[in-house]
Amino acid sequence: MSTRTILITGAGSGFGEAAAIGMAKAGHNVIATAQISPQVAALRNKAADLGLKNLRVERLDLDDPYDIAFAQSIDIDVLWNNAGMGETGPVSEIPLDLVRRNYEINVFKPLELTQGFIRKWVADGKKAKIVFTSSMGGLFTPAGWGTYVSTKHALESIAEAIAQEVTPFGIKVQTINPGAYLTGYNETMADAAFRWLDDSRNFTKRAELRATFDALLASPQGHMDPQEMIDRMIAIVPADEGKYRNVMPKSVEDMLKQHEIDAWDVRI
Repeated sequence: MSTRTILITGAGSGFGEAAAIGMAKAGHNVIATAQISPQVAALRNKAADLGLKNLRVERLDLDDPYDIAFAQSIDIDVLWNNAGMGETGPVSEIPLDLVRRNYEINVFKPLELTQGFIRKWVADGKKAKIVFTSSMGGLFTPAGWGTYVSTKHALESIAEAIAQEVTPFGIKVQTINPGAYLTGYNETMADAAFRWLDDSRNFTKRAELRATFDALLASPQGHMDPQEMIDRMIAIVPADEGKYRNVMPKSVEDMLKQHEIDAWDVRI
């Protein structure tokens, strides 16, 4: 595998941070971006402590057009759209401004960033690669998580369409679909609904939703060691060849395939 220059969004914590460090250790030139300055400073310090001169850390707030323009000025081989946020709670009751906000961060802003790179790559005749961090939730919808996973469903369609559109220009596209690994992301996202859910106004009751979330997160499938996924990301993102869709672990891939088959027989 040749050395690649890779820009990662959402590298201030979790999968993105760990994979950025791992890919830099593997010899790739990594531009790890984070939303807020404390994350930038912390990751710069880690890179310095590890002696990783090929790990460059920059701020990239997807809500800031100047940050996006600056990122798009960097010459890269791989764009990894990893940043995201999640709203939870019943779709039938969630405030619509929260839905719009989730789509803005998870769908519209990554698309804006990606379009800019595609235009430059096509104009320059550059062969490059785009990776989207989707989710197991991009391929099925558990109750209570519908807003977040619907953004990932949208991202799945966008990635599939872009893949077909840019193939003639030598640009490749992949998705990565992690299961419920224990990074803290899902646990934090599960709390999001409780800042607006009100027993006096909503027919979905707080205690019932909390019990649903706690049961899901307490299951073995909600406590998987993230290192397995991190190792796969380190291998997948820089690679010249590979599967278009990358679901981990295998048990989740099997579950999702069965879910698609079973969907044809669901009755109302």
